[in-house]
Amino acid sequence: MLRSLYSGISGLHAHQQMMDVTGNNIANVNTVGFKANTVQFQDTLSQMLGAAGAPQNGQGGTNPAQVGLGVKNAGILSNWAQGSQETTGRSGDMMIQGDGFFITRSGNEDLYTRAGSFTFDANGLLVNATGQPVQGWTAVDGKVNTAGKPGDIKMPLGSTIEPIRTSKITLKGNLSSDDIPNPTDPTNKGLTYTTTIPVKVYDSQGAPHTVTAKFSRTANDNAADTSTWGVELFAEDGTTSLGTDTLNFEGGKPTDGSGTAKTSLAIGTPPNDYTIDTTDITSYSGLSDARVFDTDGQAAGALTSLSYTVSDTGQIIGVYSNGLKEVLGQVAMATFKNVNGLEKVGDSGYRSTVNSGYAQVGEPGSAGMGQVISGALEMSNVDLAQEFTNLVIAQRGFQANSRVITTSDELLQELVSMKR
Repeated sequence: MLRSLYSGISGLHAHQQMMDVTGNNIANVNTVGFKANTVQFQDTLSQMLGAAGAPQNGQGGTNPAQVGLGVKNAGILSNWAQGSQETTGRSGDMMIQGDGFFITRSGNEDLYTRAGSFTFDANGLLVNATGQPVQGWTAVDGKVNTAGKPGDIKMPLGSTIEPIRTSKITLKGNLSSDDIPNPTDPTNKGLTYTTTIPVKVYDSQGAPHTVTAKFSRTANDNAADTSTWGVELFAEDGTTSLGTDTLNFEGGKPTDGSGTAKTSLAIGTPPNDYTIDTTDITSYSGLSDARVFDTDGQAAGALTSLSYTVSDTGQIIGVYSNGLKEVLGQVAMATFKNVNGLEKVGDSGYRSTVNSGYAQVGEPGSAGMGQVISGALEMSNVDLAQEFTNLVIAQRGFQANSRVITTSDELLQELVSMKR
């Protein structure tokens, strides 16, 4: 038989595989996290018709004469270029910006995927579309230990945050240094000027209360750029005093009266004692706009719903009923020395092999790991224009190889006809 027959057959088989790969790419044009594949061809063994000869006795050397025996598929490689971003707005959808894979568990085996469409199931487990638990670290008291071995991430539905009593109040703003003469008492240059600031606080049981900080100016000398204010804290009834302190200003800045900066006031006695941070309180000309900037303390809260957000480092942050947020867990990410060595296992998942190397596990955003974009998915990186061109190339290649077989058959027919 003619060698060209077998070469043509190998060409048909190789281009059929190219069609299979191209068709699969086009079929997955909308598959989340899909990476397009390409086929690489290489020639097969060549038959030696004449060996190479070395130059000798004044004669030149001769080159080898070989006839190729066809083509074969050298490999199918994936294109790991970043896919486009598809914004979904769902908290459970996560896109990897950069290298890396999410880790899921299938039985006792870890699988890897770029498809980040995750949800919490009825038991609070973070799972993918096929129910495989996503691997990462579950937080303990709002802290994640990424040095430990990754495991299933479980949202602690029903967990509570203990109440914290308010002990520190931070104020910011200005207490006016302007003189405000009293028409009935011209000598009183606004010494009785007062301003009140309501403050929401929590007791040890987490119950909210409102106390009032009353600032009363008792001395004011704009020429010397000094003033003195009495500070009194009243209970929720507005009449019961919890305690008093004095705040002096020199050059518009709070001092203790001797030129030393005074950054806080201590007012009240347990369990109604408070530290008022006055670092950013000033006394300049203008309106008094002193206000509450921050307070510590909180009411009790419970995690009663699956309301959460995801940070760019993969941290899952739950929202409690009291409005406070706490880290519940963090997804893990893996990279490989040779991503082309991964084996596809279906459902957009990959399995590590001896040629991919071991998975290097870490937290998103760390060295070599990509960042997480919440509320988005990575689209397929299939280029339809390129794939349709590959269809034409595969079709013409298949056509040409079938013509080789037809022509070889005609030659054999002529050979057989010689006997007639």
